[in-house]
Amino acid sequence: MVKILVTGADGQLGSEIRRLANRFQDFHFLFTDINELDLTDQAAVSQFVGQEAPDYIINCAAYTAVDIAEEDTELAALINTKVPALLGKLAQANNIKVIHISTDYVFDGTSFLPYTENDLVNPESIYGKSKLNGEIALLKEAPSAMVIRTSWLYSSHGKNFVKTMVKLGEDRDELRVVADQVGTPTFAGDLAEAILTIISKTKNNVCEWKPGIYHYSNEGVCSWYDFAKAIHELYGINCLVHPIPTEEYPTAAARPPYSVLNKSKIKRIFGVQIPYWRDSLKKCITELKK
Repeated sequence: MVKILVTGADGQLGSEIRRLANRFQDFHFLFTDINELDLTDQAAVSQFVGQEAPDYIINCAAYTAVDIAEEDTELAALINTKVPALLGKLAQANNIKVIHISTDYVFDGTSFLPYTENDLVNPESIYGKSKLNGEIALLKEAPSAMVIRTSWLYSSHGKNFVKTMVKLGEDRDELRVVADQVGTPTFAGDLAEAILTIISKTKNNVCEWKPGIYHYSNEGVCSWYDFAKAIHELYGINCLVHPIPTEEYPTAAARPPYSVLNKSKIKRIFGVQIPYWRDSLKKCITELKK
């Protein structure tokens, strides 16, 4: 029985992994969030890993309050940089394979072509810098680890753009949404399935475990405005959405104006199937309506 430790298990991605767990009968999952395992407590983490001896760690834990991170730099660095370093050190010492989740915010968004894993990183926010430093720290401590960068994550759990747009669309007659930031929404359920598929395929020698950095988002491209319009259309909400430029919606942290990710590497190496963003959005909205 393969044992998998999932950190940040109450978040969007962790919740989706939990939901898929029954489909992977040869995996034994250890779902932990801060109440079960405080990742900032080095001694507690070391003891837990030593006691439970997982074969894999999926690190979904992250500090994701992008704007607050501009002020709360120490906590962002602790969770997004120091925790991955600690997990990497423990993984290397105990022969554990790690899959760590990172972000499109490691890029500055000045490209006009989908970003590959080899493209220059240049984060412009504290959040982005802390996540990039986490990637570097993890791979330094555990060269056998895997980093998966994703973008615009949403699900039926927790706080996200989809749920916000549904609520605002039902409460208001008009909304203004940024139309000059372009990327790809990612349904957390699809990413969860991709991660578990990678573990399953490599464990069963269908594919070779190849460490390093990978990109995963849904297929296709849209702006936040396009995304909002699609959410309302699929949910059946009648709200007038106005497209606005970024300068009309100032935020504490800079967002990459273009953060489309090239997924050819993860598809080629692991044979991962990636759905189109609108198809996955439809699935999520069906769940929200239940």
